[in-house]
Amino acid sequence: MDTAEPLPYPFGDAVALEPHARFEDLRRRDGPVRVTMPYGGDAWLVTRYEQTKFVLSDPRFSRAAAAGADVPRGRPGFEPAGNLLCMDPPEHGRIRSLVAKAFTVRRVEALRPRVREIADGLLDRMVAAGPPSDFAAAVAWELPVQVICELLGVPLTDRELVRRCTETIVAVGGDVTPADVAGARDRLAACLTGLIARRKAEPADDLLTALVAARDDGDRLTDRELLMLGIALLAGGHETTASQIGSFAYQLLSQPDQWRTLAADPELVPAAVEELLRFVPLVTVADLARIATEDLELGGRPIRAGDAVLVQLDSANRDAQVFSHPAQLDFGRKANHHLAFGFGVHHCIGAPLARLELRVLFGTLVRRLPGLHLAVAAGEVEWSADRLIRGVRALPVAW
Repeated sequence: MDTAEPLPYPFGDAVALEPHARFEDLRRRDGPVRVTMPYGGDAWLVTRYEQTKFVLSDPRFSRAAAAGADVPRGRPGFEPAGNLLCMDPPEHGRIRSLVAKAFTVRRVEALRPRVREIADGLLDRMVAAGPPSDFAAAVAWELPVQVICELLGVPLTDRELVRRCTETIVAVGGDVTPADVAGARDRLAACLTGLIARRKAEPADDLLTALVAARDDGDRLTDRELLMLGIALLAGGHETTASQIGSFAYQLLSQPDQWRTLAADPELVPAAVEELLRFVPLVTVADLARIATEDLELGGRPIRAGDAVLVQLDSANRDAQVFSHPAQLDFGRKANHHLAFGFGVHHCIGAPLARLELRVLFGTLVRRLPGLHLAVAAGEVEWSADRLIRGVRALPVAW
């Protein structure tokens, strides 16, 4: 039994894409460690791969019980009840099945030509402006927000509103308060409420219309469910992917041999994307706790009913018991069953869209700009320190 005092968490400021050294030590332990979160008190932190999968898939760990403000978490904001992220079966399954009817793999795949067109257009403008250019501003942030706005049917003129509100929602510190986060959610809700009403009256060929129409045996999304889902898709549908684009580009360009490998063999891009998803740390702090609904044991630790449990996906993806040479970026890695998109019933519903955007963009980049390189020393690249998702503030590049 672990009787040690809880460790203050996070263990230090996120530095570029470096995983904190403490995670490697924690993975050598038998079970989770007790930590004190920045907001909401103490929790168990899981760092091992198999234990992470267990927590993410065992129904005794409830996401619904973790909705609201009174839960250990890494940021001022919190997920409200009614959000798909904070539902348990069977309610979660009902909403997810209705979403799946609208947000199909076929619908996502049909976006490929348009994603390629957007990517080419953004690169055209970047190249026309001439080097050096801020890749983060010119491409990384623009592609995902344009794609999700078009997919949902949100006017592109609202993309700055979407970005600003999302940045507030995922803030982990600074001057952002819970009231600021609630206000950002309200602004996104106002943006979507009018659109939903219009789609009911005048259906269009977009995801919002498909969600309005989705039903199962007469059951359909209520207005509140539709609104909450729209906010989640709008906010979650671009922030993570935008940050990953910037981080993946930094990882490749700061290690030029990795970039040259892809440029020489663009067919490696799909496998490279999967390996980058495994290798590149995503978050600055673990978030989205689950609450144990009964007493149980995890890795030799007694988890009591009511305890909060958080998983460190970035650490699980470097578990040496699952991945050989986990600290090496290997585009030839076989059986890459990473957990970048989660696991279990809450596996990211937007994973096919994120994969599509990442594969199309990096495939386009290595084809069009094989000589792409950083325009500053890697150590001079500035990183955002006040967001849940790791990301560059700017990424100066030349070609």
